[in-house]
Amino acid sequence: MAMSPLNQRRWRNFCKNRRAYWSLWIFTVLFGLSLFAEFLANDKPILVRYQGEFYTPIWKFYPETAFGGDFQTEAAYADPEVKCLIATGGMDLCFDDPEGYIEDAADGMIEGEGIIRGWAIWPPIPYSYDTPVDRPGAAPLPPNSQNLLGTDDSKRDVLARVIYGFRLSILFTLIVTTVSSLIGITAGAIQGFFGGWIDLIFQRIIEIWSGIPSLYIIIIMFAILGRSAWLLAVLMIAFGWMALVGVVRAEFLRARNLEYVRAARALGVGNMTIMFRHMLPNAMVATLTFMPFIVTGTIGGLASLDFLGFGLPSSAPSLGELTLQAKRNLHAGWLAFSAFFTFAIMLSLLVFIFEGVRDAFDPRKTFS
Repeated sequence: MAMSPLNQRRWRNFCKNRRAYWSLWIFTVLFGLSLFAEFLANDKPILVRYQGEFYTPIWKFYPETAFGGDFQTEAAYADPEVKCLIATGGMDLCFDDPEGYIEDAADGMIEGEGIIRGWAIWPPIPYSYDTPVDRPGAAPLPPNSQNLLGTDDSKRDVLARVIYGFRLSILFTLIVTTVSSLIGITAGAIQGFFGGWIDLIFQRIIEIWSGIPSLYIIIIMFAILGRSAWLLAVLMIAFGWMALVGVVRAEFLRARNLEYVRAARALGVGNMTIMFRHMLPNAMVATLTFMPFIVTGTIGGLASLDFLGFGLPSSAPSLGELTLQAKRNLHAGWLAFSAFFTFAIMLSLLVFIFEGVRDAFDPRKTFS
């Protein structure tokens, strides 16, 4: 569907802001890659060919018996015996062959009659965010060719955790920011448009609600219901929707007595149409001005809660938990650098993008 002339002008203004334009492209590429994190960092192959059939371990559970093994548990694809079974088509030699045979089979070096050759396509990083790394030495281990950003204090690959953590932080922030902004904009629009007792009652509710210590509520709810990403999102929305109420309310209070609003009322246009079709677009500049602070505040809030131990479940790939590990292991500088540069790049790109969006919606803003 073609964009309206107004939206075309906004897009042109956004593209003329080179910093915002290139930040959007870089962020889109990084976020797009993180959406396919299972194909980039995983301890399971993307595709396996075994005895002429194809298997997709990243999407489906396969027991070891499916590849000629003995156990009904999920196949440990990184295990040399499982690699040998896949490479040889399930030959019994993999269990009692002399030393060195399994390694040769895993490397695809087997020659001989009657051997059905199989293969597996692995992700570039053969570790998931919770996969222990098989490296000698005490954790955390420094970066090398096997782990480009080293490992954490549980011997998990830091680069894999950064990829999954980046995706989790962005998706969590998008959900919380979108829902809380919709609630806040709607509440502010109703207050500013109708005024009077509605505005007075809403303001008293906001004053009481904003005085509740959100951290204590999160701790209490987690103690009762357990730590959950969805519960944390609901709680952050419940205490974050007030961020845009004040600015939207002020814009609607200012605009409700303007000529175009009076004219719309005189023509019999409904209140909802006037509010969200005619008045809200004029309030978007002030609203978008605060959006970068909401986005960065949500990311920072999630990282802070994870750092304090009251955020996402411990099994989740959390950037805040990586920061906590950096604090606990000051001698492992790669942990601090990984966390710092991940947050710095992510927040800088988001701020630049929203600055461009704000300027694109501002009719007074022009670019040379």
